[in-house]
Amino acid sequence: MKIYTKTGDNGTTALFGGTRVPKDHIRIESYGTVDELNSHIGLIRDQEIETHHKEILIEIQDRLFTIGAILATPPEKEVKKNGELRLKKLGIIDSDIELLEKEMDAMEEVLPQMTHFILPGGHTTVSYCHIARCVCRRAERLAVHLDHNEPVAENAIKYLNRLSDYLFVLARKLSSELKADEVKWIPRK
Repeated sequence: MKIYTKTGDNGTTALFGGTRVPKDHIRIESYGTVDELNSHIGLIRDQEIETHHKEILIEIQDRLFTIGAILATPPEKEVKKNGELRLKKLGIIDSDIELLEKEMDAMEEVLPQMTHFILPGGHTTVSYCHIARCVCRRAERLAVHLDHNEPVAENAIKYLNRLSDYLFVLARKLSSELKADEVKWIPRK
């Protein structure tokens, strides 16, 4: 099997289920941005960070593949199982969101309280987290935009929302672990 099919040479691509849409369709933008986010998370995971962070990041990457599958499947192609749409519950469950919350709570317990906004940076690994956080916010906005047109699993959007928060807290935790300075943003007077 070859990696190239030539079927997209005319500017269209196939969704799960075979429906062809333009490559700039909001559904493609949505799951393409989730794929971009997943690559940025892989870059963070490739850094010299604690094993626990790497394990959580692998879990996150797995969930992002699930979200990509959800976003790549138009509602009319979703399969019903026991009278319920399969993709509404596929993989992204409340406990996935709760894991991110639990991880954030644990990290925040050992971090100094925030008193100001923080400028992204201080260490390359921390900057990678901030880039991933921004891409995550864009993925969330695109999923919400798609949801205005065609329904998107509610937990997929919740997960992206919580993940951007997690990436911010992880950036702060890595700043602490890497002994990088957090530069406060203090507005000009």
